[in-house]
Amino acid sequence: MPKLTRRDFVNGSAIALAGTAMGSVSPLLATHHTAPYPPALTGLRGSYPGANTIAHQRSWQGGYQPGIPKPIDEHYDLVVVGAGLSGLAAAVFYRQQHGPDKTILILDNHDDFGGHAKRNEHTIDGQTLISYGGSQTLVEPRTADPVIRKLLTDIGVDLYRFDSAFDQGFYARHGLSATTYFNAKQFGRDTLVHHPFCNYYNYIEGLPGAAVSDEDAVAKTPLSARGKEQLLRVLKGGVHLLGVPDAELEDYIYRHNYFDYLRNTLGVDDPDVLHMARHSGIDWSNAGTELLSIGEAKECGALGFAPVGVYDEDHPYIHHFPDGNAGVARALVKYLIPHIAEGNSAEALVNARFDYGRLDGDTQSSRIRLNTTVVDVSHRGAAESAEDVSVRYMHEGNTYEVSASNVVMACYNMMIPHIVADLPAPQSAALHQQMKSPLIYTTVGLRNWRAFKEQGLGLAMCPGNMHQTLFMDFPVSLGGYQYTQTPDDPCIIQMISCPYSEELGKPRAEQYKEARYRMLGRTFADYESEVREHLTGMLPSTHFDFDRDVASLTVNRWAHGYAVAGPGDSAAIGRQPHGRITIANSDSAPAADAIEAMRMGYRAISELA
Repeated sequence: MPKLTRRDFVNGSAIALAGTAMGSVSPLLATHHTAPYPPALTGLRGSYPGANTIAHQRSWQGGYQPGIPKPIDEHYDLVVVGAGLSGLAAAVFYRQQHGPDKTILILDNHDDFGGHAKRNEHTIDGQTLISYGGSQTLVEPRTADPVIRKLLTDIGVDLYRFDSAFDQGFYARHGLSATTYFNAKQFGRDTLVHHPFCNYYNYIEGLPGAAVSDEDAVAKTPLSARGKEQLLRVLKGGVHLLGVPDAELEDYIYRHNYFDYLRNTLGVDDPDVLHMARHSGIDWSNAGTELLSIGEAKECGALGFAPVGVYDEDHPYIHHFPDGNAGVARALVKYLIPHIAEGNSAEALVNARFDYGRLDGDTQSSRIRLNTTVVDVSHRGAAESAEDVSVRYMHEGNTYEVSASNVVMACYNMMIPHIVADLPAPQSAALHQQMKSPLIYTTVGLRNWRAFKEQGLGLAMCPGNMHQTLFMDFPVSLGGYQYTQTPDDPCIIQMISCPYSEELGKPRAEQYKEARYRMLGRTFADYESEVREHLTGMLPSTHFDFDRDVASLTVNRWAHGYAVAGPGDSAAIGRQPHGRITIANSDSAPAADAIEAMRMGYRAISELA
């Protein structure tokens, strides 16, 4: 494959090259873009090749202009830009506040609704297994804002049903625990140690942690003698070694760098130990840990900080549909378009097949129009006095225009200045400063998990691999869907990659740009090769063969993943209403959280003129 340049990404040829390369590389791609039902597609998903091409042209080239719009006689009471959880929730709130006769159009550039709440289905030897490709779990929903708790009730989500649906005894019952995989490429030899060396497993309810002591675990690592000594020193360390008075400690740890603590307080200089530390925050830190304060590293359970019990018995991390928060997205869509699928509750929808042909019906008051990229949103007249708003979008190479009495921009906030041209300069500047960290959520369909059982592996931290962690998917049985029961049954494993810059200490925004560029330059074959090498090195050959045991593979690339706050109060400035246009999305909170995303949808509706 030829080397890709930034120009290739601007003009879309990189997407075309990637798409061409995918077709003949692997049998695991057999269903990619051949089925009319998006959740069942495998291969490169998430923001799949082509989904963001027009948006990239719009933002990178600046002067890009859509063609003359084709005539279309459609006016809506509300147009929502973005069919993620925030946009879908905004539509539901609008319907509840203004009545079922109001017309709503939701536009999204992807072929599926839900945004990061992406449903992945894997068909393995005739059996359909369900997983998620992004937004994972509702965090502490039972204490959420009353507005959100009511919304969940209205769309048929029973939060207490998860007490029994999530099998918290599954991992212990099967002897599965948290481990660390040291690969040969980074650490010299393939080694699995039954100790996570960090806090990540604490967020998987019921998963046991280290099966051996710190001393025994360190002795089994492939590190040098010096590295082992330093790793044990980190595990036995703590903020008490900083020598700071208790009254000043809290402030101190948030003003001082985690890597400085490792190097200067603990005397760590072994490159392998520092490499482990850098990759120990994963998606809870949104960055390599060298950019974190000591306090932030402690919060996310980075190397050297023991599990902190973030989720206690009153706030278990169990509010997880088999398809993650796609289960919430589907319930929101069902509320708006009742005939989309059978089922009167979110649980009943778990196994339901949605009829995507009914999303954009001519006669219904709520419509969802996919595969459409909004390129211009403008008041017809001055923002203070305009009676409606023009919304132009691209679909299959053509430009269309509809009008709306109100618009909610529930898309990536940093894109809004490229779409809404007449924003006040301070607001536009604030939106430009918002960021999202790149993420990759890969789901792998296995014909059996005997190798995991034999290794006692429920989760593995993998600091030497592209995917820094993997685990057996959450054990949830709901709505007639049954989670895998025995090691000889098919299952899905989750693999998570949080790509950073290869240059240690580079500013966060620059790391995101570099990692995003590298992510989009990889073909499906590149990802498949990494997963093959990863699983083959980690699992025993007596029980695992990639070609025999891997039935399907879906790589959900999110070039713009978790919301990361811009500087100061830029998020608050950026989300201000502008005439008949208001702003939602989790970016506007800012928080990488499904509940906050929906709450921002409520705020945006409340702010409409």
